[in-house]
Amino acid sequence: MSVRVIIGAQWGDEGKGKIVDLLSNRSSWVVRYQGGANAGHTLKFDGKTIVLHLIPSGIFHENTKCVIANGVVIDPEKLLQELENVRAHGATPEGRLFISSTAHVIFPFHKQLDLAKESQLTDKIGTTGRGIGPAYMLKIARMGIRMMDLLDENVLREKVTQNVVYANSLLENLYDEKPLDVESNVSAMQAYAAQLSPFICNTAALLHDALDRNETIMLEGAQGALLDIDHGTYPFVTSSSPTSGGACTGSGIPPTRIEKVMGITKAYCTRVGNGPFPTELFDETGEELRSRGGEFGATTGRPRRCGWLDLVALRYACRINGVNELALTKIDVLNDMEEIKVCTAYKVNGEETLEFPLSINTFDHIEPVYRTFKGWKSYDSNPENRADLPETMQTYLAFIEEYLNVSVVILSTGPGRTETMELQEL
Repeated sequence: MSVRVIIGAQWGDEGKGKIVDLLSNRSSWVVRYQGGANAGHTLKFDGKTIVLHLIPSGIFHENTKCVIANGVVIDPEKLLQELENVRAHGATPEGRLFISSTAHVIFPFHKQLDLAKESQLTDKIGTTGRGIGPAYMLKIARMGIRMMDLLDENVLREKVTQNVVYANSLLENLYDEKPLDVESNVSAMQAYAAQLSPFICNTAALLHDALDRNETIMLEGAQGALLDIDHGTYPFVTSSSPTSGGACTGSGIPPTRIEKVMGITKAYCTRVGNGPFPTELFDETGEELRSRGGEFGATTGRPRRCGWLDLVALRYACRINGVNELALTKIDVLNDMEEIKVCTAYKVNGEETLEFPLSINTFDHIEPVYRTFKGWKSYDSNPENRADLPETMQTYLAFIEEYLNVSVVILSTGPGRTETMELQEL
């Protein structure tokens, strides 16, 4: 038995989908534990490119069971569209996909509130408008509607009425928006519930039974640790906990059962939306990284902000998550660059520090301290082991490992499923 958590160690978009897909055929269960349809995990195999938003990346391995756990907020309309998509690409979710009965549901009024609130902000967060934040807000306010509520018409109507009254009070009086009605929300959800009911169950019990049988479980997060609601660059964060701690509360698996925490990081940095980004590049190099790396959001299509690898931020992410394995993705994007930089410290008001700031205002005064590495030329597209890599790349990898005190166990050398090196036995 082993339980491994896969976390994004930056601001999301690190390539978690590919790594989860790679490891899924060795896992009995793959569990999505937080976030919503604002996250996109891109898979490339057999000449196909598939983007998943809610369904775990293991769905295309027929011997792997998949769970959308209690920490996720689910948009039923988007989920049904995704189910059609995975079926069209040859996967069979029936009997293999399980949805937590206690996961919270996203309704149209959540999306309306999301967009209305963002439009009023002077310093915008950069929300995707998918209703994620309001759904988590009402969950914490103990007004949320869960998947199990969709299966009881009386409970559903009562809870929708309470929520729509609350939402309308904000939409009409605060945001000057048109009100929503109860009936349209109820009827739409009843239609969705009829199609989703076979998948809804007590997923925490399923996972504990799997642990008792010594089965292998992989917990898959969305976004990245630097977007965590508690530990990220608040308020420019997501509304849930993408950290390894969030994996426990979001799935029902206790921390004592987790053996490995794998952090996924790009060989450079990207960020979508607003918020601090100390190593962001606004020059031709930043544009080159965006173009070569195809850095456009899988969910929104928005261009990602690009910059050099930030080891101060990555060290912070490794610490708060207990990362003991590292997967480095998109190393190939740096091919043929003459020089490659990594940030090794921050200079704040003239003083160097290795600590990642907790105050958003501190980021206005950060000057990155860089170490420059000699670049490498293109290499064999399918190197068999680490020794086959260019010496300059090996130097780059060794520096990252020494700085973080974490070993790089997976190296992604391209977007395809097969363009991956395992540097250690997993």
